Amino acid sequence: MVVNRIAPHFFEEPPISGERGSGTVFFGGCVMRCAFCQNALISRAPRGKKYTPQALADELKRLEDEGVHNINFVTPTQYSDQIKRTLDIYRPNIPILYNTSGYEKVEVIKGLLPYVDIFLPDYKYSDKELGLKLSARKNYPETALNAIEVMVKNKPMVYKDNLLKQGVIIRHLVLPGYVKNSISAVDNLVDRLGADITVSLMSQFTPMPFCDDPNRRLKPIEYKMVISHALKRGLENLFTQEIASAEEEYIPEFDIEE
Repeated sequence: MVVNRIAPHFFEEPPISGERGSGTVFFGGCVMRCAFCQNALISRAPRGKKYTPQALADELKRLEDEGVHNINFVTPTQYSDQIKRTLDIYRPNIPILYNTSGYEKVEVIKGLLPYVDIFLPDYKYSDKELGLKLSARKNYPETALNAIEVMVKNKPMVYKDNLLKQGVIIRHLVLPGYVKNSISAVDNLVDRLGADITVSLMSQFTPMPFCDDPNRRLKPIEYKMVISHALKRGLENLFTQEIASAEEEYIPEFDIEE
């Protein structure tokens, strides 16, 4: 497995980061090709330090000993089998979190259910053509919805001391100029999964130098329109962000080894 960062992370949703941080493992590579990816330095090609399951298991133990609230596998899809082997070697006594683009096979998610306590999937697109244009994945909406449905049905929300111990938080990044996609994404989620799901509506889009579209920051009115629609659809379990979160300072520093 190629890994670019192993460290506590404090910029996830509050019941995940808590006070001591989420123990994140940022993997190299990705099954998506998002034109606007903030982590393009590591997502486009798996450049970084290589870990065997045993070596990564040792790092999980170290993170656990540091007091993090959970183990957070970020962009893990391409290494799902090795992650299971890692957890077979050592399973921390804190929740295991699978932080994914949502572009997953149902059978892969079913195979992860015994290993993962918390799923943190994106639901990026309701528009097939937009998924093809911005992420090179024409079948994203139905693929992600099918996978997320398995997560939601098998991992009900469990909180303890204001921290999430089990469950699913579905993330959606509102893209500048594509409010219609976001409103339809909310509709797809509610129509398929019901209004009692937990959704994180994110405003943190940051224009990257290599991205032509979108190439500006999100307008407050765009974000407010999506939140308003989510509330109208009955989504009360919502996480939202300040517009000021759209800053490059929130992008972690990655370890790159050629």
